[in-house]
Amino acid sequence: MSFNTFGQLFRFTSFGESHGPAIGCVVDGCPPRIPLTAEDIQRELDRRRPGQSRFTTQRQEPDAVKILSGVFTDEATGRQVTTGTPIALMIENVDQRSKDYSEIKDKYRPGHAGYTYDIKYGLHDYRGGGRASARETAARVAAGAVARKVVPGLVVRAALVQMGPHKIDRSRWDWNEVDRNPFFCPDAEQATFFESYLDGVRKAGSSVGAVIEVVADGVPPGLGAPVYGKLDADIAAALMGINAVKGVEIGDGFTTAAMSGEDNADEMRMGNDGKPVFLSNHAGGILGGISTGQLIVARFAVKPTSSILTSRRTVDSRGNDTEVMTKGRHDPCVGIRAVPIGEAMLACVLADHYLRHRGQVGEPAPWPKPAV
Repeated sequence: MSFNTFGQLFRFTSFGESHGPAIGCVVDGCPPRIPLTAEDIQRELDRRRPGQSRFTTQRQEPDAVKILSGVFTDEATGRQVTTGTPIALMIENVDQRSKDYSEIKDKYRPGHAGYTYDIKYGLHDYRGGGRASARETAARVAAGAVARKVVPGLVVRAALVQMGPHKIDRSRWDWNEVDRNPFFCPDAEQATFFESYLDGVRKAGSSVGAVIEVVADGVPPGLGAPVYGKLDADIAAALMGINAVKGVEIGDGFTTAAMSGEDNADEMRMGNDGKPVFLSNHAGGILGGISTGQLIVARFAVKPTSSILTSRRTVDSRGNDTEVMTKGRHDPCVGIRAVPIGEAMLACVLADHYLRHRGQVGEPAPWPKPAV
């Protein structure tokens, strides 16, 4: 009943708090004999790791992952592979500063989960927010690194496409640019603007939100199930479950409300290889809750960081009116580090649905259907 486990066949349970000794997860349901090393996971964790630029929290966490179980050396190849048993992953916390929160431990930060945790459980971990902290998402990224290996040929990428009211120019989209700037932004020109823009936000002691776009390539058609196992519904839930996320859309999402039926329809023609070709992808690669084989496209909106240096009106746990200002080390735009988290959660959903599909009807079949 504690709801710390995500997924059905491919699933993970995360554990730990922001200022506890460690965080981590246990991945269960991963098929055996998949090559997996700590370096595979560390590569993804390093992209989410704090303190890598002046635009993120300066908490210095190496996020060094340890694989505690679920792997073994394959004597035939000499490679470390999964065994099919639970994979336990642990990341130690080494740079907690709980004293930063001692002055506000009885005050509810507006926009933060302290109040709701308190009314539900009768207490809350004020030290960085405990389980409500974005620190927990490192465990999701670790699980996502495992998930990426489950679906053959799967590539999941994400990019920051909006910061505050400022959007990228999609005509300048370059995936190679994403890893060249601290914002995971595919538009080099806009990334330069974001530097001065976010510097101003940070120096003002404020914060700003962002929109992240996640794209999955190599997804076979047929993943997802009607009517309560829809692929897009599970993707939406996975992205909505990321800390600070307040909105999710699949494909053209809310824009489709202003379209006509003619404009929104993804028309089809048969290609020279005997496979259908979609002439557009307004649906984001999913129809009726089932993947079409096109790119899966989703976006999610991340609200501004709740912990800011500007004084805000609130109440304390004793019922008194007061004001609160949060000191310490916080992201002026938490949406930046949400990019690898969004990738991880989409990868976990696709791995789960891939195994569900394989368990029900076998390996996903290529189009066209085999002749009977």
